[in-house]
Amino acid sequence: MSKSVPDSALLPSTSRRAFLQSGIAAGATVLLLGFRIPLAGADDKTADAAFAPNAFIRIDDHGAVTLIMPQVEMGQGIYTGIAMILAEELDVDWNRVAVDHAPSNEKLYANPAFGIQATGGSTSVRAFWMPLRKAGATARAMLVGAAAQRWKVDPSTCSTTNSEVLHAATSRRFSYGELASAAATIAPLKDPPLKADADFRFIGKSLKRLDTPDKVNGKAQYGIDAMPPGVKFATLAQCPVFGGKVGKVDDTRAKAMAGVRQVIVLDNLVAVVGDHMWAAKQGLEALDIVWDEGPNANVDSAAIWAQLRASSENEGAVSKAEGDKAKAIGGGDRLDAAYELPFLAHATMEPMNCTVHVTADACEVWVGTQVLARAQDIAAKVTGLPVEKITVHNFLIGGGFGRRLEVDMVETAVRIAQQVDSPVKVVWSREEDIQHAVYRPVYRNLLSASVADGRIVGWKHRITGAAIIARWLPPAFQKGVDIDAIDGANEIPYDIPNLQIEYTRDEPKAVPTGFWRGVGPNNNIFAIESFIDELAMKVGKDPLSFRRGMLAKNPRMLAALDHVIAKSGWSDPLPARTGRGIAAQFVFGSYLATVAEVEVATNGDVRVHRIVCAVDTGIVVNPDSVIAQIQGGLIFGLTAALYGEITIDKGRVQQSNFNDYRMLRIDQTPKIEVHLIASGEMPGGIGETGVTAAPPAVGNAIYAATGIRLRRLPIDRDALAAGAKA
Repeated sequence: MSKSVPDSALLPSTSRRAFLQSGIAAGATVLLLGFRIPLAGADDKTADAAFAPNAFIRIDDHGAVTLIMPQVEMGQGIYTGIAMILAEELDVDWNRVAVDHAPSNEKLYANPAFGIQATGGSTSVRAFWMPLRKAGATARAMLVGAAAQRWKVDPSTCSTTNSEVLHAATSRRFSYGELASAAATIAPLKDPPLKADADFRFIGKSLKRLDTPDKVNGKAQYGIDAMPPGVKFATLAQCPVFGGKVGKVDDTRAKAMAGVRQVIVLDNLVAVVGDHMWAAKQGLEALDIVWDEGPNANVDSAAIWAQLRASSENEGAVSKAEGDKAKAIGGGDRLDAAYELPFLAHATMEPMNCTVHVTADACEVWVGTQVLARAQDIAAKVTGLPVEKITVHNFLIGGGFGRRLEVDMVETAVRIAQQVDSPVKVVWSREEDIQHAVYRPVYRNLLSASVADGRIVGWKHRITGAAIIARWLPPAFQKGVDIDAIDGANEIPYDIPNLQIEYTRDEPKAVPTGFWRGVGPNNNIFAIESFIDELAMKVGKDPLSFRRGMLAKNPRMLAALDHVIAKSGWSDPLPARTGRGIAAQFVFGSYLATVAEVEVATNGDVRVHRIVCAVDTGIVVNPDSVIAQIQGGLIFGLTAALYGEITIDKGRVQQSNFNDYRMLRIDQTPKIEVHLIASGEMPGGIGETGVTAAPPAVGNAIYAATGIRLRRLPIDRDALAAGAKA
């Protein structure tokens, strides 16, 4: 999801009152260093008074280093990345580093980007870069201090490497484990010296991921793998119409089936509990359910789009204004365009699931979630139990993409578990998952621009769509502006003297909306970069030189653009009906320039042959992880551009599984080249940038190949086929 505070707030400093504690755990002395991160928007004094430490470094007397992870691993490699940052400043033996899930605790583990315990918005490295470095450096200085005391030498004469403190003059050394107890008595430095970039041993190297071995050998545990003793299995059917209820249920056949233990009827769903998943699934299919469809049975896509388009004609709340308003909103040689994006589902590889055991005085939850504390809170709300009576076990996540920033699946599972005497694992079928999700909103973008002397002199962009932030993080919804919806639009990288960015709120009837990987920028970058190409055509310039002419004040974006041009063979000849398209973006604190090479058949079929991406994300912690994230993001974005659309008819989602909610197949995946640009700037976010880069680059390539401009996703093959005939 989008950041709720400026980028500067994503890089808070370690508290000067970070504390040192020592303790005994399993018979081992442990050096425990905590650090604080202020809440977004809070001043240091308030944050220091309000926050207990929210992440911890542990070094035991055997030299093992453990980091309690405040962020969730969902395939993006963040456990390895954050561990590398810590290990770098600690100067530890990488083979002795371990990580563990953080428990549910909003006060201790809040993401400073949001002020809550959440993983999203490509914020993990940005948020924890300096705090972890300073925490590691502080611990290292304390270990050096302990060694210097024993040797009776000045700490400045000591050095560290590979979990040891060395004194070169006397050839003496201590392991960190030998020093852990003594180091716990050393006063921490207020401002520990950090390593120079040139001295990095880990950062910048493609170290192997910490989670890979267990994922290969089958030991890795996802939420769906939770198997508490005595667990039963449940699956469910909800009213197919949004907001509908259960009318009546005939469960005679289901209860007669072997392995079926219970049929649970709640107001809006029916669940079957069985000894195993197959029994629950078969039992559910044997039910005869009559639904009360309620007032939303007449909702359809046509009505939703009509409402959105009407709302988009209303003036919006201004999120950014520069220069002369009159010149920004009209006048001169002007071009107007509207771009639209549909509802999308997440369709995570690991379907929605949650295991729960409710007793009279406690509730235990096993789930993979991006918002651990919120999972705990919703369980407390449903059961009526105090929060401290709710235990939530977090797991690796088999795909989050924003879907697991919601806790509706936890709420539903707890409601079902209240009717079951044992632990119960609730698993959504793929059909239930897709048809009862939280969807990426429909968006409409109205863009107007004036041009003079071959460049843009006035720019207006009005974004219309649902206000996810208003529901998900209400304090961040200010003055009618959804900061997620305008993310990427406010940060347009080009030098435009007069511009205005607006947001108009429109909530689709009945359809729940939420964050989807790439969040606001996956709408805005498609609209902006497509429109930039249109404007280039209008002034008679090629798309590259048009962009370059507006980037003199943005050297990092210009360098990325030039880099991708050099690597992509931009000017090389291509076959008929094949084109190259370009897109440039600054989102999530990173600069990306992308070139797509696309072939369009006369029947409208689109084949993406190659994508080249140049990336400046500041200091790169783990190059292999960054490249993998860009590759995966590009494929995710391509899937949306080529196929992604959720449609509504009679209050129902029409798509149900991968047969009609298509994914990009392996034989359709283009050659992808990712080129990382060396940089000494602070790290940017990377997990969602590829998602936002692919659609506009592909759309611009289609135009280059066919002369047909597509202003709506997914790609309209019928329009391309009709254009070929014309």
